[in-house]
Amino acid sequence: MEKVDYDARLHAVYGAGRQMSPDALKTWMEAFARHLPETRPLVWLDLGSGTGRMTPSLASAFGGPAHGVEPSDKMRAQAAAHAGHPAASGSAEHIPLPDASCDAALLFFVWHHVVDREGAVKELRRVVKPGGKLFVQANFSDRMPDTWWFRVLPEWLKVDKAHFRSEEEVKSDFAGAGWALVSRDEVTWLRSANLAEDLEKLKLRSVSVFEHMSEEVVEAGFARIESALPSLGDGPQYETSAMLVFQR
Repeated sequence: MEKVDYDARLHAVYGAGRQMSPDALKTWMEAFARHLPETRPLVWLDLGSGTGRMTPSLASAFGGPAHGVEPSDKMRAQAAAHAGHPAASGSAEHIPLPDASCDAALLFFVWHHVVDREGAVKELRRVVKPGGKLFVQANFSDRMPDTWWFRVLPEWLKVDKAHFRSEEEVKSDFAGAGWALVSRDEVTWLRSANLAEDLEKLKLRSVSVFEHMSEEVVEAGFARIESALPSLGDGPQYETSAMLVFQR
C-alpha cells in the first residue's frame, strides 16, 4: 500500500482530529507505568511523535526528558507550535540519539508506517538501554478495534485492515532481533466524550485510512453514517487498544 504523506494534508488536521483528553492521556501513562520501575526520571523515545500528543505527557509523568522523533516536517512544525515540545527530525530507521540513551521507547499507532522493519528494530535496540522497555501500540489485521463507524461501514474496515500486520507478525518482527515479549496488555481509553464529538473528529479525516479511499467513497460513507446515527448509542466513546511490551 502507498506510503502516507503527512506533509500533504494530514498535518493540518491531525492535532484536532486525534487529540486526546487529559483523562485518556492519564490512562495511557498509567498503562506504561505498570510495566516500568518506580525510579524517576526515566528517559523516553517517542518514535513517530507526530504533532506531539504523547510526548509532553511522557515527560511530565516520568520526569523526562522525552525525545520526540518524527520524519514529517509539517507534523514537527505543528508539535513545536502547539504541543510546546519540539521533535527532532528522524525516522525509525535513523534515530538521532546516542546508544543506550533511553529507558523506554514508544511506538504509538506507528509500526504500520515503517518500511524497513528489520532496520528499525535494530535501531530501537541500539538506543534503548539493556533492560529497558519498548511499548508497541498497534492495530493488528486479525484484531481490529471495534469502532462504531466500521460497524456501519465494513468496507472502510476492509481498507483499514490492509494497512496492518497480524499480531503474530508484529511479535516476530521484534523477537527476531533480540527483543523479549514480556507482556500483552489491553488499554481501554476515552476517545471522545460523546458520539457527536467522535463524529466531528472523524469528519476531519485525520485517520490515515482516508488517504486510501476516493472522495466519492468517503462522501458516500459519511452519508450512510448520517443515516445510521439515530440507531447508534450516544454517550462516552471508548476504544480498547492492544499494546505489546518488549524488553531489551
